[in-house]
Amino acid sequence: MRGVTRVPERHGPARLRAARWATRGLFLIFGFVSGAWGVHIPAVKAHYGLDAGALSLVLMALAVGAVLCLTIAGRVVSRFGARASALGAGVAMAAALAAVLLATGYAALIVLVVVFGSACALFDVAINAEGSVLEAASGKKVMSGFHGMFSLGGMAGAVFGALLIAAGVPAAVQLALAAALAATLAVVAVTFMLPTHADADATAVTSGYRVPRGALAALGLLAAVGLLAEAAIYDWSVLYLREEAGAAPALAALGFASFSGAMAATRFAGDRLRTHISAPRLLAASGLLAAVAMALLLLVRDPVVALIGLAVVGVGLANVVPILFIAATKVPGVAPAPAIAAVSSIGYLGMVAGPPLVGGIAQASSLSWGLGVVVAGALLLAWGARRIAA
Repeated sequence: MRGVTRVPERHGPARLRAARWATRGLFLIFGFVSGAWGVHIPAVKAHYGLDAGALSLVLMALAVGAVLCLTIAGRVVSRFGARASALGAGVAMAAALAAVLLATGYAALIVLVVVFGSACALFDVAINAEGSVLEAASGKKVMSGFHGMFSLGGMAGAVFGALLIAAGVPAAVQLALAAALAATLAVVAVTFMLPTHADADATAVTSGYRVPRGALAALGLLAAVGLLAEAAIYDWSVLYLREEAGAAPALAALGFASFSGAMAATRFAGDRLRTHISAPRLLAASGLLAAVAMALLLLVRDPVVALIGLAVVGVGLANVVPILFIAATKVPGVAPAPAIAAVSSIGYLGMVAGPPLVGGIAQASSLSWGLGVVVAGALLLAWGARRIAA
């Protein structure tokens, strides 16, 4: 299928400003939902009586749903626009989150997380496509700031969960409240998005999925490594704090908040960093920082050290995805949404491989050894940074 939806050529400053704030809000919502899910992974494990291996399959199912959706996400966004895509995906994402602790058995849980992963992937592509168009329209670097809102939302979702856990609110009720809040805010925010998308190069741009090759393949492989490390923290850090570092449940929930909060702060500074530091150097330094911090917290196994270490890992991983997504949108001959979907389709393989890999190692040895994949992934990012155009 060919053809790309287009942004009308003229939008006033007020319209663009409203669209930027709407996009910030949508990234915040996405992070909030991710944070709510991450905090309640131990509740899912306990509710369904899962061991580390069975939980790994649940996390794999979520990532598989996301990858399958990414094969059509670029075409969907190009055909229906980011606004309609974000609306439908946002509502589906919230509904699946609300139901995840209400399923009647393991099979039903697997179906729910596949739906959840698919909706998250489409929502992700839609809001990133909107962000890339807004960055191009303004002539300013804004994508890191958008991803900062995602991390801020992740911190908010984690804190929200930690407070409700401390108050004794049932986990299913917590997820229902988080989902209702997210869906309501998404419905409001999408009304301020740009109605359609512009193609930076109107000639011969495909809107369908293509198997990534060349530059897109290289960017996708780096994204896979970065998302593997990020997903490992999202999915296993709370369990690590509880089971390996000996933290109390409410304190353990703050591990996710520490990681997401540090990512948010760094991403808000990321646009300035990307202006003054070349992408290869920034990516290399980020990978090395994350590797050192993660190695130290795994060796020490102390709750306070782990909270601090997770924050530093968040600083290191903060700008990986914004750098790679913006690089993808600059590849000639591919519109923003399909480019992001193509890179994400490889990148999400890291999310497919990461959680079960961590769980498998944890099953055979310990969760500390399992989370060593974050160290390895961060070192690979540092090594592969030279593949990014300066």
